[in-house]
Amino acid sequence: MLAIMMSEPACCETSDTLSMPTCCEGQNCCDQTCLDRVALRECQQLESTSTASHALADVHDSPGCHGGKGGDACADHKLKARSMYADKLEALGCICRALLSLGKESCCAPSRRASNLSTRNVSQNKTRLSRLTSVDSCCVASGARTGSCSITERKVGPEDKCCGSKYTEGKSQLALSPGFCTTTCNFEKQDSDHSPTAVHLSPSCLEKGLNSTEKEHVVLGVSGMTCTGCETKLIRNLSTHPLVSNLKTSLVLSRAEFDVNGTASVNEVIQHLERTTEFKCERIVEKGSSLDVIPSGDPTTFVNQTWPDGVSDMRVVNKKIVRITFDANVIGSRDLIERVWDHATIQLAPVRHESTTDNNHVRHVGLMTLLSACLTIPVLVMAWAPLPEHRVAYGSVSLALATLVQFAIAGPFYPEALKSLIFSRVIEMDLLIVLSTSAAYIFSVVAFTYMVLGRPLSTGEFFETSTLLVTLIMVGRWLSALARQKAVESISIRSLQITTAHLLSQDGEVEIDARLLQYGDSFKVFSDSRIPTDGIVASGSSEVDESMITGESEMIEKHKGSLVIAGSVNGSGVLHVTLTRLPGDNTISNIATMVDKAKFSKPKIQATADRVAGYFVPVIILITMITFCIWIAIGIKVRGQSGSQATIQAITYAITVLVVSCPCAIGLAVPMVIVIASGVAAKRGVIFKSATSIELAYKTSHVILDKTGTITEGKMNVVREWYRDGGDQIVIKSQVLGLLGDTKHPVSTGVAGHLKAQGVEASEVVNSNTLTGKGIEGKARDTRSTLRAGNSRWLDLASDSVVQSFIESGCTALCFTIDGSLAAIFGLKDSIRPDAVATIRTLIDRGISVHIISGDDDGAVRAVATQMGVDEANIRSRCTPKDKQMYIENVLNRQTPQDPTTPRNKSIKKPVVLFCGDGTNDAVALAQASIGVHMNEGGTDIAQSAADVVLMRPDLGGILIAIDISRKSVRRIFFNFGWSFVYNLFAILLAAGAFVNARVPPEFAGLGEVVSVLPVIAVAMLLRWSTI
Repeated sequence: MLAIMMSEPACCETSDTLSMPTCCEGQNCCDQTCLDRVALRECQQLESTSTASHALADVHDSPGCHGGKGGDACADHKLKARSMYADKLEALGCICRALLSLGKESCCAPSRRASNLSTRNVSQNKTRLSRLTSVDSCCVASGARTGSCSITERKVGPEDKCCGSKYTEGKSQLALSPGFCTTTCNFEKQDSDHSPTAVHLSPSCLEKGLNSTEKEHVVLGVSGMTCTGCETKLIRNLSTHPLVSNLKTSLVLSRAEFDVNGTASVNEVIQHLERTTEFKCERIVEKGSSLDVIPSGDPTTFVNQTWPDGVSDMRVVNKKIVRITFDANVIGSRDLIERVWDHATIQLAPVRHESTTDNNHVRHVGLMTLLSACLTIPVLVMAWAPLPEHRVAYGSVSLALATLVQFAIAGPFYPEALKSLIFSRVIEMDLLIVLSTSAAYIFSVVAFTYMVLGRPLSTGEFFETSTLLVTLIMVGRWLSALARQKAVESISIRSLQITTAHLLSQDGEVEIDARLLQYGDSFKVFSDSRIPTDGIVASGSSEVDESMITGESEMIEKHKGSLVIAGSVNGSGVLHVTLTRLPGDNTISNIATMVDKAKFSKPKIQATADRVAGYFVPVIILITMITFCIWIAIGIKVRGQSGSQATIQAITYAITVLVVSCPCAIGLAVPMVIVIASGVAAKRGVIFKSATSIELAYKTSHVILDKTGTITEGKMNVVREWYRDGGDQIVIKSQVLGLLGDTKHPVSTGVAGHLKAQGVEASEVVNSNTLTGKGIEGKARDTRSTLRAGNSRWLDLASDSVVQSFIESGCTALCFTIDGSLAAIFGLKDSIRPDAVATIRTLIDRGISVHIISGDDDGAVRAVATQMGVDEANIRSRCTPKDKQMYIENVLNRQTPQDPTTPRNKSIKKPVVLFCGDGTNDAVALAQASIGVHMNEGGTDIAQSAADVVLMRPDLGGILIAIDISRKSVRRIFFNFGWSFVYNLFAILLAAGAFVNARVPPEFAGLGEVVSVLPVIAVAMLLRWSTI
């Protein structure tokens, strides 16, 4: 914490006054005059000293500086002051702390040459300080808002203060609890016997205010997004904000994520977004652990108390709930609940799911739809039922009900449409709804007025059209939102996270909320129950079903020391597990995060859909105008109608065209499929980390596989060994084990395990150094001999007859030398994965070229390739990571020989290369390939891979799953595009009256959204039950 102290004389006062400063009383305590004052001070100091010692004077050698004569700074110093402090002034409303952090005087402190500040004396009986009247002070900005920091008293020693120079003993100082740091000088007069206290700022405030180059990542749940126009509006509002960058949005997830410049307030960005779009936004916490609690008292008072160590943020979520963000390594969630808080007790709030924002939106739309239906039904009865003639009475009731529907139900469409048009320059679906429903309602009002005046129009009023239109539009939006929500929830990985755990303690066991688990805990897993979070088995044995996480259909045996994964289901045994990862950061959470990132990303085909949807609404308005004009002409010229009759008829057609068309199906065609495909793949053990991978995988033309750990199991076993004649085998083995003991490469691990099984003790090796793709070297401590172990090429032993015999037998040869002399050779072989042969042959049958590359010796690689049925031309051995990258690059640059019948001007498709490796030395190759696939062996550490696709279990069959899901997904995307085109073409023609004996009545045009969107969602959902 930074303590900012008071001194005497106080900020902005002379020594003979007892008034204390109020410079930071409001959130915006400083203004532009403060920048001028800082510049003036530098001018004066430049004049009085031959060497500039301040930051501004350092960089200014201009002879044009007049030394602040006339009480005004020079232009150069003004410019420099603004460039250094304007961003902090805009963000914090106060630059005092920025100046103090640089070792300067506060802008509120009197300068050496300008000490004639006027002040106003204050009575000692007043508890609130008066504001200073000097216009030269920075502390008189009017309209300053009240800060949010609470004030507590704490004894401190002498330190610098915010708005003065030094601490003077005997004066009171105030400690501010963490909050917004612009209230640091909100002093109140203390009794003379009070001990000094300090003004405290939270570290987050200081970091934000003084290090404005940092960016804060923000994730928002956005309520109210219904169509692609809404997403376009959201994108334009945020992308044009000067402090927002790296924007990503998702219509299906109703989310936005972006980075905010460190000088900006996230709350201000959210308020700006809500004000200009009518959306409701809620921030989603991603970093750190968070806990929603219900304090016994006022939430605001609870937040403003002193925070315990480890708590980084507390904010009010609603009238009852406070969200605490904390560092779980410093303080646990259970410790937070059990600790004694100031004037309050807390309890856990109900679990708040990520779909809460969507749930609230769907619930709100559903209630509004029900209300609209209740108001519409009486209007329909009075319009269509055979009732006695009371036209004026029925019309009056219909007018009242239609007015309620128009303004209470359809009312929110008006500000949304206008703000989209004004702030975002977007013409969206809401504008079509406003135009159509308003036209129907206004015409009905006019017709009713004429009827009351005794001059009824030939068509009469049709309030049933506007009311039924609004109701059916609401029904369509509710069904679409509900279907999207259920589709997303159905494939949610986070649903595997259970909410309770059985905690083991010295007092026995107790069932607790899983959110209260913390580091150091152990928990009990009963038979046939789901494991709450990742951990290591401390005691007990059982079999665990991990199919929901890894896709592995067989039960996995677990015993002491085994890793268990959150979300997996325990078998018949009972396990005691030591927690290794908290529920918010376990395997379920990591998988869900990667899947969400894929949902946020947009494939290239989405750009085409966005462009089409962007032109859709303007084109529909143009078609509506043409339809209106044509039907007026037809009514007058062809049917001989009067102008009013023709106009009324044209209005009905125009209204129908406006409403029946729907761009929502186009906007959902791609993201709906991507969301479902990501979830379906995740439940089959395949994690797509980007939407582009889903779009591209079905085009795979080449599959390049690493051998060790990918085709083989990566568990190397020594099957043959050789030691030089006359050598001491015990010493050699001891040196080999000492050199290889700490390495993790499969070959080194295999040799080390073989020697340990023989009871060999490792000798001490120093200065060891691992060389990627080559081996390891070091020095024996006792003999100072140079020891090397690695492949034969690195050691220049490839031509050695003994080494050749190992290689020709299909072994992987590890050579060991002492001072350059060959001392031992170990021949190792690996086991082929059970599914490798079937997977590779399936790929070949599909016309996909399969390649095998490895850093292993040629004999071992060729032996595996022969067993797999891979062509010898597609084999590369003895590859370094760079060699693998170059091989993939060469394959990518290949051009298939052109068929003689193919036209010369026809473009040749570029190969799509999928590379699969287990992650050992494969990072460069994964990045080079069109699609990088990482085979995850452990099942838990998956977030660190840079691959495009992650296989949750070591099974090459995941490649086939990825390709199949991609193919089926792309087919559904194209079907959705086709359906959207056919529906809108046919619906617009039908609504415009292109068919002589068929048309859509305007009151039923609101069903258009249901008819167009539900098939898109249904086709995407069918992917869940598709055979893959």
